[in-house]
Amino acid sequence: MIATRPRPNEEDTDRKRAEEALRASEERFSKAFHISPVGLCLTRLSNGDFLDANPAFCRIFGYAREELIGRISLELGMWVEPHRRKEYLDELRVKSSIQNRESHFRRKSGETGVALHTLVLVEVGGEECILTLFQDITESRRAEAALRESQRFLEKAQEVAHIGSWISGLGDPQALTWSNEVFRIFGMTQETFDGRVETFFALVHPADVENVRRAVAAALKQGAPYDIEHRIVRPDGTIRWVHEQADVIRDPEGKPVQLIGVVQDITSQKYLEEQLRQSQKLEAIGRLAGGVAHDFNNILTVIQGHASLLLGKGDLPRLSEESLREIALAAERAANLTRQLLAFGRRQTIQAKNLDLNEIVDSMSRMLRRILGEDITLEVLSSSNLPHVRADAGMLGQVLLNLAVNSRDAMPRGGRLTIQTSTVTADERYVRRNPEAAKGQFVCLRVADTGCGIAPQNLPHIFEPFFTTKVVGKGTGLGLATVYGIVKQHGGWIEVQSQIDRGTTFLVFLPRGAAEPHRREPVAEEPKVRGGSERILVVEDEQALRELVRHVLEHYGYKVWVAATGVEALAFWSQHGQEIDLVLTDLVMPEGITGRDLAVRLRREKPDLKIIFTTGYSPDVVGEGFALEAKTHFLQKPFQPSVLAKMVRESLDGM
Repeated sequence: MIATRPRPNEEDTDRKRAEEALRASEERFSKAFHISPVGLCLTRLSNGDFLDANPAFCRIFGYAREELIGRISLELGMWVEPHRRKEYLDELRVKSSIQNRESHFRRKSGETGVALHTLVLVEVGGEECILTLFQDITESRRAEAALRESQRFLEKAQEVAHIGSWISGLGDPQALTWSNEVFRIFGMTQETFDGRVETFFALVHPADVENVRRAVAAALKQGAPYDIEHRIVRPDGTIRWVHEQADVIRDPEGKPVQLIGVVQDITSQKYLEEQLRQSQKLEAIGRLAGGVAHDFNNILTVIQGHASLLLGKGDLPRLSEESLREIALAAERAANLTRQLLAFGRRQTIQAKNLDLNEIVDSMSRMLRRILGEDITLEVLSSSNLPHVRADAGMLGQVLLNLAVNSRDAMPRGGRLTIQTSTVTADERYVRRNPEAAKGQFVCLRVADTGCGIAPQNLPHIFEPFFTTKVVGKGTGLGLATVYGIVKQHGGWIEVQSQIDRGTTFLVFLPRGAAEPHRREPVAEEPKVRGGSERILVVEDEQALRELVRHVLEHYGYKVWVAATGVEALAFWSQHGQEIDLVLTDLVMPEGITGRDLAVRLRREKPDLKIIFTTGYSPDVVGEGFALEAKTHFLQKPFQPSVLAKMVRESLDGM
């Protein structure tokens, strides 16, 4: 079979059709090239000069097409990292196509950007060229960077505020997503958290789980706000307090699909709140203690007074004398208890002077060594150049004694007691952590032992009066309460650090005083108390005490009248006022006239009248700003008959 060849006119027709198809294809390519929203450019593989660039490419780089044709991109400085462009070209020669490479480019204006591009090897007119598809992703990368920065700031803010965020799905299973701060709050890492809601509930304190579940259920079913405080138990056993709040996210049909919430670590806040409540409670107990001590002091004054009078006769049978001495000793012990109650309630009168705390520690240490015993080593570390404190020396000695005795009882098998003085400065950050503290420079007394320590559950109660962990008969529970009261009365505060079987440290902070300490005057030998024949009006609402005072003063030779109230005293004064040389009056009395009111009225008529105030309280109970004036003395109950007689004589003599 012989094949037929196309005739010449058919060959021309086929060629023309092919040429027209090629031209049409080239026109379509050219049109697509120039109208494409994606930047396109065509460059020679051999030297990299531009053959063509579409308008989108020109807009991205800021060049006119005429500025690019025949130019080389490297010469124009169009790439921030030229070496990266060369690497791509080398890779392209091997693979013929490179997909989605990211590069930093430079516009004609000098501004830089980020581009995602694809490079393809093509043949144009028999020459190898590169067709580059170029997409400007600068704005999306900036948005991503801004989002990352925002997330970083959010995470830092959450870390600073101890607030974390979480999202809980409500499907099955319920997935839980935590922010970084939540992991820190719960003491976990992302690797140890499986993202299950039930794992969260396993971390909630067992006593609080039911409350948390009820709060979640109420938020989902009733639309109630999810706002709850509860405890968590970290994997290491540490208990923390957290505050959680959340909103329910619902779909268009109103069905709950997510809980989105925040959690904040409020352990420090809870601690400060507890400290404040404890301080308020101790203040209330102190006021009550002061009231009890006032009444108790009246009774003790009577007991001590009569016992002292009987013992002073000297002609009692032996058995009676021994019984009276036991009565006097018991009354003295009771008086010490009331003094501790008054110290706790801050109802004592402070005789404040500028003191060197090192001197007080040194003078007390000799006595403390005898009290502590041979099996306890006492170490005293005194700071040089220690500022002085304005304080009552006797009260500070009481603080040191009580703390030392408390430490001794905590070391029944011996140990070490360290007493140290130092200067500390409390700044604003410190004050925020401790609500009882104040800003400024303070003198610190540190008393540390190596004893049994204080159990964590007992620490919040150690300053409460009558709270003790000692066996019955081994303590009154007033030692640390007294310390607390004295320190607070001096404008300071006290901190405690303790570990079981490691010991306890008490830190007492006292405000600075003046530069120069008080110089102690030498104590002169006490002379025998004299009596007299002056006329005295005794005003006391407690009958037994009133009669005791009359009996004591008459024993010393004075002429004595008595009145039960301020009203009675004024009535008697209206008849015999000019005969009276001294008035001894209780500060707190019934029927609306206090001892202070009485003194003011009587001195209007007799300005040089001598007055002695007595009370189971201190003068500050009567009113703020109360001060003892000239020709006025103050006698604290309970008092011995000899002390009463001495003060009466001193007052009458103008001392």
